Amino acid sequence: MASLLDKTKSALHWHDTPALVLAGHQIGAIGYGLMGLTWRKSPPTQEQAFTAMKEALSTGSNFWNGGEIYGNAKRNSLHLLQEYFEKHPEDTKKVVISIKGGSVYDGVKPDGSEENTRRSIKECIEVLGKAGKKLDIWESARVDPNTPIEITMRAAKEFVDAGTLGVISLSECSADTIRRAAKVVKIEAVEVEFSLWATEILENGVAEACKELEIPIVAYSPLGRGFLTGQIKSPDDLSDDDIRKSMPRFSPENFPKNLELVKEVQRIAEKKGVTPGQVGLSWILAKSGKGGLPTIIPIPGSTTTERVRENVGTIELSENDVKEIDSLLAGFEVRGDRYGGHLQSMCFGDTPPLEK
Repeated sequence: MASLLDKTKSALHWHDTPALVLAGHQIGAIGYGLMGLTWRKSPPTQEQAFTAMKEALSTGSNFWNGGEIYGNAKRNSLHLLQEYFEKHPEDTKKVVISIKGGSVYDGVKPDGSEENTRRSIKECIEVLGKAGKKLDIWESARVDPNTPIEITMRAAKEFVDAGTLGVISLSECSADTIRRAAKVVKIEAVEVEFSLWATEILENGVAEACKELEIPIVAYSPLGRGFLTGQIKSPDDLSDDDIRKSMPRFSPENFPKNLELVKEVQRIAEKKGVTPGQVGLSWILAKSGKGGLPTIIPIPGSTTTERVRENVGTIELSENDVKEIDSLLAGFEVRGDRYGGHLQSMCFGDTPPLEK
């Protein structure tokens, strides 16, 4: 098997080439998810986080995705980014920042009211502004089931019109919500979970709506929260405070069945001389803009430079390779929901109609 360094070098020419434009800036084909740098019981040190962030930028991953919900009111992605840009002011114009907001702190509870939408955007602008960084993209983290999406979008649009916010995105919403929001303001992107074990958007109309409206998809958890990398062999590999312990797909009864998918991906990876995670990311890139799908930007997260390099070390899959993987997925049933409890009910959310 080729060394990781060789694989990464062979792929960098692809990802150094800008794939598209978001918020008026060119971005690479693979983005960078910031969640793991702040949203865990024992987050990495500032030094380790900064090193990983700097490495992501150096490999062409200049689209960074964070969130107010990735931590708490006192420390989340915004504060980490503020500290990073204070130390590295030369990077403020090199990085495109998307922040998921609009939820109540200390819990994913969406509040799409005008008041909370304005509160969220103002805080994002103020914290990043302390380091001289403009908020490129504000993203509704989940949609409020009690507030029409039009109200949320109108409040967010005020900041775009005022020039203090770049653009607006959505996350985890239905095709109908996307279409309704797009009638109020230009939707720059839609963030959803998409990976070899999360392909719902291909069937529920979300990918179709985004293609129709020319909205790119931002694919979070493209490695199945680490499951598809083959690094997790059993539920016992997860600590008791690991958030994945609450996710049905990682439960003791579902884990062994889902592991069969990983074994098949490992088989393909060995044949290609790459890692299972690289196969998963390569498949997403092969799907991007093809077969009636919109552009898809995966945003794997990583806390080490080694993983950052691995995530950009993808390969170009042939048409037959993609068909083989698609056939594998068609014959495999992933066991368990993506989330447990109330979080699952907010997946691909709808909002009530706007009263006229």
